[in-house]
Amino acid sequence: MIPLITDKEVANALEIAVSQVRRNLPFFNDKCQNHSGVNNFYPVCENTQWTCGFWPGEIWLSYEHTGGNEFRTAGTYWVASFLNRIKRKIEVDHHDMGFLYTPSCVAAYKLTGDPSAKKAALMAANQLLGRFQPVGEFIQAWGELGAKENYRYIIDCLLNLPLLYWAGRETRDEKFGDIAFRHMATCLKYSIRDDGSTFHTVFMNPNTGEFDHGETCQGYSDTSSWTRGQAWAVYGAALSYRYTRNPEYADVFERVLAYYLNHLPDDLIPYWDLIFTGGDVEPKDSSSASIVVCGLLEMSRFVSNEQSKTYTDLARQTLFSLWSNYSVKDPQVSNGLVLHGTYSKKSPYNTCTSEGVDECVSWGDYFYLEGLTRLSKDWEPYW
Repeated sequence: MIPLITDKEVANALEIAVSQVRRNLPFFNDKCQNHSGVNNFYPVCENTQWTCGFWPGEIWLSYEHTGGNEFRTAGTYWVASFLNRIKRKIEVDHHDMGFLYTPSCVAAYKLTGDPSAKKAALMAANQLLGRFQPVGEFIQAWGELGAKENYRYIIDCLLNLPLLYWAGRETRDEKFGDIAFRHMATCLKYSIRDDGSTFHTVFMNPNTGEFDHGETCQGYSDTSSWTRGQAWAVYGAALSYRYTRNPEYADVFERVLAYYLNHLPDDLIPYWDLIFTGGDVEPKDSSSASIVVCGLLEMSRFVSNEQSKTYTDLARQTLFSLWSNYSVKDPQVSNGLVLHGTYSKKSPYNTCTSEGVDECVSWGDYFYLEGLTRLSKDWEPYW
């Protein structure tokens, strides 16, 4: 039986993680962290990747924890960088505006009231609206808009929807929430299988708007469930429930969570695809565990006391496992926060290339820090 992480252990884990973020500030002051490590150390990259919002997110979480001016100064720098990116349309022709602008700019606006952060995030929300396909009612993930080979959405987009919900509340313009609601309806109709597992990618018919087929890009196969996609479904359902209180989203949360939990190894840290459950010589994906922790703690606020305790205990057990056996405690080992994440792993049945396998990954670090933050205070989510 895995213990529940205690408040004292949470505080200790937070101190270690925030110290690592502080240590990284000089190295990533005007460059982003690459999406994943190389030999457990992040190379620098320009602000062009879909994952570049997570490093500023770590900075803002560290600022919340410490109130340190060094974090506020660094976070404010990234607001300017992200405003420049959306103004100049630098690598923004895809759906990942929420991943980019929620932890970097929505966070900054909520914490500091920075008008530049609000401007950047609203521009990103409008950019995301431009990916919406009325024929089929979904936000197209990548590629040329309307092209048959790219007429698809992916489960990850559930974490981009909170940017639209937020924009709708800020502007009192119903178009943002309407698009989020319509995309969510399509996703729940086609992406969630009967057993609670998920398709990574869903292709739609560009002429009729009907479901064409589901497949994977980064999972093991089209019929398996890619672990990070399942985690996005868990957290995404919880976030959409917070904004809408739609009971269907709570039901979906329970279904996708149950499938995830039923395919975990003993230490509660999943393999990179849920087809692997124990005794497999396959890499783990610690990042998915951290994402699910945040989903559990988010949904715990909206259920009965008994159910809330169940979700919170699961989150505490998972965080204990992450903190004890996966987190970085020695900066000589890694400049990340959590080891044993997986970005994408090639299989005989998928279309990806192997990259960031058994490494620290930027979103894994961010969601680990978010999970610890959620347990340390009454946290106002960025999402």
